[in-house]
Amino acid sequence: MKKETLDRVNYYIEKYAMDSISLAELLCDKHPENNLAFRIIEQDQSYNDISYKELRNESEKLASGLMEDGVMPGDRIAMLMGKSKEFIISLVAIWRVGGVYVPLFTAFATPAIELRLNESNTKYIICDDIQLPKLEPFARDPKTNLNVIVVTALKKEIPIWCSAWNSYLYNKKQEKHPMLNLQSPFIHIFTSGTTGHPKGVVLPVKALATLHAYAEFGLDLRSDDIFWNAADPGWAYGLFCGIIVSLATGIPSILLKGSFDPDLTISVLKNHRVTNFTAAPTVYRAIKSSTNIFSKKFSIRCMSSADEPLTHDVNQWALKLFGIPVHDHYGQTEDSMIVNNSHNSNLRRKLRLGSMGIAMPGWHVVVLKFNEDIPCQVGEVGRIAVNISSSPFA
Repeated sequence: MKKETLDRVNYYIEKYAMDSISLAELLCDKHPENNLAFRIIEQDQSYNDISYKELRNESEKLASGLMEDGVMPGDRIAMLMGKSKEFIISLVAIWRVGGVYVPLFTAFATPAIELRLNESNTKYIICDDIQLPKLEPFARDPKTNLNVIVVTALKKEIPIWCSAWNSYLYNKKQEKHPMLNLQSPFIHIFTSGTTGHPKGVVLPVKALATLHAYAEFGLDLRSDDIFWNAADPGWAYGLFCGIIVSLATGIPSILLKGSFDPDLTISVLKNHRVTNFTAAPTVYRAIKSSTNIFSKKFSIRCMSSADEPLTHDVNQWALKLFGIPVHDHYGQTEDSMIVNNSHNSNLRRKLRLGSMGIAMPGWHVVVLKFNEDIPCQVGEVGRIAVNISSSPFA
């Protein structure tokens, strides 16, 4: 690893290794208040912007209400919400009070939600009114300790076993932010369950180092970018490498409400001059099949892919239409993005067909034999493994 790259790895590690850390300061309050934080776009292409000033003011109100209600640092607070201004405000408010965020994918059915809430010992859940019926089978039980806070519903329409989101928006300013340290938990997320029972993964504050570094090493995010990670924030890639990357860097980001539509995605990319875009290969293939794309002009500088293998046909199409390839990246819930085809000029290499890249700086990744913890020979199929002891970001 070049010295300048190693220096950048150490920079991120030191940035999040303080004895006393305010997540609100790091992920919101330090940014210029008039800067755009997120643009939330509706299905009809109307949109609402939220600046860092508004994000701070509104999240402080909600944080004050949560603290008044007895929320303590370390308490698990889940959200079952679509992408919206209220989602971003609630998320920052959770971290403002030192809470631990438990993400829930909005397509989950009741059993998947209940499993994650029970195993994380969640005390509060902030929920869109449309999602509320999924909680009723267990949340209205008087024996449960779960407090349900409903968003986007009139108070008179909210069941007696719930509270209104607006009732938590105290105008009393939060006087003091709970301070955390590098080991303090701030996310309690669950794996998808592809290898069995979904497993809880607790991220400490120091994990922000590798998430923030991915913005530089993997995505090459720049201050003048308009960033859009199209992955759902109910899962690790959308949350870690979309929402958190945006908040850590202060680079304006797009959130598209509602379900995926290739023609709408194309219009958003063009009309909002997105320069740095990342999505699953399925999204690229759907865009590829749209005839609407040929009449558009784009501002895209970087395109990335994650979640599943990227096929060669997508890159052939991308090169022809956009003049740039899609860079495949690989990661896991447990460690985020550890292998990348980097966009960063200091790390960029010639793309190889079918390759997801090389280890991101700060991670030592090897391929081991299937039945032994011995490195494979070149060309031999094996298991991806992370050498923790020589991975500073671990």
